[in-house]
Amino acid sequence: MLLSPTIIVIPLFAALIALEAHLARYKDSDEFSEPVDTAANIALGFGSVGFGLLFGLVTGIIYQFLYTIAPFKFPADTWWTWVALFFVDDFVYYWFHRISHESRLFWNFHVVHHSSEHFNLSVAGRQSWFSGVAHWIFYAPIMLLGFAPWMFGLMHGLNLIYQFWIHTKFVNRLGRFEYVFNTPSHHRVHHGINEQYLDKNFAGALIIWDRMFGSFVEETEEPKYGIIKPIKSHNPLWINTHAWVEMFEAIRRRRSRMQKLRAIFASPNID
Repeated sequence: MLLSPTIIVIPLFAALIALEAHLARYKDSDEFSEPVDTAANIALGFGSVGFGLLFGLVTGIIYQFLYTIAPFKFPADTWWTWVALFFVDDFVYYWFHRISHESRLFWNFHVVHHSSEHFNLSVAGRQSWFSGVAHWIFYAPIMLLGFAPWMFGLMHGLNLIYQFWIHTKFVNRLGRFEYVFNTPSHHRVHHGINEQYLDKNFAGALIIWDRMFGSFVEETEEPKYGIIKPIKSHNPLWINTHAWVEMFEAIRRRRSRMQKLRAIFASPNID
């Protein structure tokens, strides 16, 4: 964890955010018009790194145990191992990301990332502090397949680094590149709350999974960013917890056990 690629490149991320903010002022864009929103993104980002290190101590032990009992071990010194791991990690990320939109329990973590009404590079750092409680469940099978935890950590970190640059409005369409890879245009759709954009384009690095599983939508109009129920707060703690408060309130209102379970595991769009 201490050598995670995402931690190593934090200075580069900071420089790119500053450069984009300068470009926004030059182009008279309102993307950085709320400094308090940018500050909240940065605070959430550093908080997620700190909590990630703590949760990583536990998940690292789990991953290592699962790897030791895996019946097959992929060799780390062959190119095809890394190609296979790239596709496996990105495929798992797609389903983790999709389920994080389709199940309220996991959306409660992911909503942090979507709650800004702006779309700029600082939003890439707007991450849940507590996602390490449950997200490891999705990636644990990768170790059972025989990929060493350090290999997964490196590949997954590179995948997340790739996703940083797609959080911008200043990169337009990229032609044939967009048939295979996730791009700013595709990810603007994902963050949009326009009706046709809701719960679309869950890609990490490769957009091919969205095309294969019917969740792909082209960017056809300017997206409106944020969440359906805006929180209107820049308090990092409330940004991390407001969805949980709403969920427990929904559970309290339900009468039957099945309805209460649906309030936890069904779509977050079900009131």
